[in-house]
Amino acid sequence: MGSKQAIALMHLTFWAMIWLFVPWKILPKPSEVWTAFLRLWNQGFAVELWTSFWLNAEVLVLSSVISAAIIYLAVSPLVGKHVKPYLTMVSKFRFMGLVGWSLAFTLMFGGGHYLKVSLMTFAMTAFMTTAMFSVVVNIPKEQFDHARTLRMGEWRIVWEVVIRGTLDQMFDVVRQNAAIGWTMLTMVEGLSRSEGGVGVLLLSQNKFFKLDGIFAIQLAILFLALFQDFFLAKCHKFLFPYAYLSKEKH
Repeated sequence: MGSKQAIALMHLTFWAMIWLFVPWKILPKPSEVWTAFLRLWNQGFAVELWTSFWLNAEVLVLSSVISAAIIYLAVSPLVGKHVKPYLTMVSKFRFMGLVGWSLAFTLMFGGGHYLKVSLMTFAMTAFMTTAMFSVVVNIPKEQFDHARTLRMGEWRIVWEVVIRGTLDQMFDVVRQNAAIGWTMLTMVEGLSRSEGGVGVLLLSQNKFFKLDGIFAIQLAILFLALFQDFFLAKCHKFLFPYAYLSKEKH
């Protein structure tokens, strides 16, 4: 076991002991949470997790494609100056809550699955566009100068420097923003409960003040989200090994 794993295990053990011996009687013990998890699992918790996981994955793909399209169009020689105002507008939407948009999106997309996807995609696109634009803005000027010395045209510079040159960073932005979807699930799935999901189950447990069930669901979401992040990190390392060369040297 490496030093990082040993330190992580030490911290995990420390917080587990605090949870086990916490004096507040209102908080459920680990054994109670485990019992609640088994009860929920027998009631179809796995299906709810699967529903929420695929909803989050669908939104992640859609918001990534939309955000990348906005960013790359904003730096294109042909329509860049026309798209940049929309880029600025979309990035400002990250300050707006989703509750105020629920009625408008219901009228536009109806209820059910499309309502949840549209609301989450709207919010995640605002955050992801902002992060992706930050990557493009921070491209060193020397890279553009080097491309021009090689007699590249404007479209070739966009392709080589902006798109290909930042693919690894863009993928990392997608990975970092993937967590946002999990924080929105409870609210969005609560608006449309027809398909179920962990958000619906969590609201149901909260309604009846079942803290053991709430803790079990929250921990299950945490572990599933951590697995998703771990998988995306491995994909990043597999697709862009050159991004880790400097880190390995150090």
